[in-house]
Amino acid sequence: MSPSFFLGEKMKNKIRVGIIGATGYTGGELLRLLSQHPGVQITLLTSEQSAGKKIQDLFPSMTGILNISLEKGDSKDIISKADFFFMAIPHGMASKMAPFLLSKGSRVVDLSADFRLKNKASYLNWYHFEHANPALLKKAVYGLSEIYRNKIREAALVANPGCYPTSILLPLFPLFKENLVDPSFPLIIDAKSGVSGSGRALDIRSHFSEVDEGIGPYKIGGKHRHIPEIEQEIENFSGTPLPIVFTPQLLPMVRGMLSVIYLKLIPKKIFLEDLFQSYYGNEPFVKILSPGSIPNPKNLRGSNYCHIGFIKDSRTGVVTLFSALDNLTKGASGQAIQNMNLMIGFEETAGLTPMGIFP
Repeated sequence: MSPSFFLGEKMKNKIRVGIIGATGYTGGELLRLLSQHPGVQITLLTSEQSAGKKIQDLFPSMTGILNISLEKGDSKDIISKADFFFMAIPHGMASKMAPFLLSKGSRVVDLSADFRLKNKASYLNWYHFEHANPALLKKAVYGLSEIYRNKIREAALVANPGCYPTSILLPLFPLFKENLVDPSFPLIIDAKSGVSGSGRALDIRSHFSEVDEGIGPYKIGGKHRHIPEIEQEIENFSGTPLPIVFTPQLLPMVRGMLSVIYLKLIPKKIFLEDLFQSYYGNEPFVKILSPGSIPNPKNLRGSNYCHIGFIKDSRTGVVTLFSALDNLTKGASGQAIQNMNLMIGFEETAGLTPMGIFP
């Protein structure tokens, strides 16, 4: 369905939005943000385990704000209840459901990994399932909003990026596009996230007594599922494959993410601040800090902003990039709504302008 459909008939009224899988953390964040969006009306919420319950039973913050009962997502009549769908369901499920939604002319943003990777073999290698609809991998647009904005506007299906890849790819994009990264030096990424990135399902790693007062590297040694996503996009930026060294870590906080990237640049006279400003100076959600300033994810809680900082070690020549965001907002649901705004024809910032909560 073309954007003109939404800009014509549907823009006269609010767009009806459905969330498939509304009870996880990304589903809850979609609810929080969409309930304040001036151009949408939430008309459908699904949950396989909580069907029949009111959404406020799962998210008390919705009390008196949204009075909708959860439905089963496998019902064929859900298609008549919304014009636009967010899929916030586990990996492997969205690839089975998307063809039905798309066949009826709906437009979809998928928050799982099911359409992020272009190589179908990667799903078996990294996610341990056979992709149900590999033909859709070529049609899906990777939803890194600031980079693929024009393609997103025309897309019927957008694959919303992972939180780690968003925080890593945004600072790397200008450097790779300008061919400034020295490929002989390993690209090392140390990224730390709050425990909400593990999802709402019970997991011993996210128990309070396991996380509090500690820090936990996990899926180390090249085992994290976001590695192929990051490497795929780096190759798209530069035209050349480049393996990364990636260490993710869990911090004893709920929200927030800080990615620290170490690299060397090829010898060339360039001012990094000018370069980043040329790429992101007019972007509404990416903010470049002054040289030497370090972003702190605490300043971005609940916001759709990403802060980028950088510093060069004159002794070693290593450039360190710092990127901070809220993993549930800019790293997931906020970016999904930013993509929806582009796809429908709303102002890109609609419903997403509040600054982070501090303290």
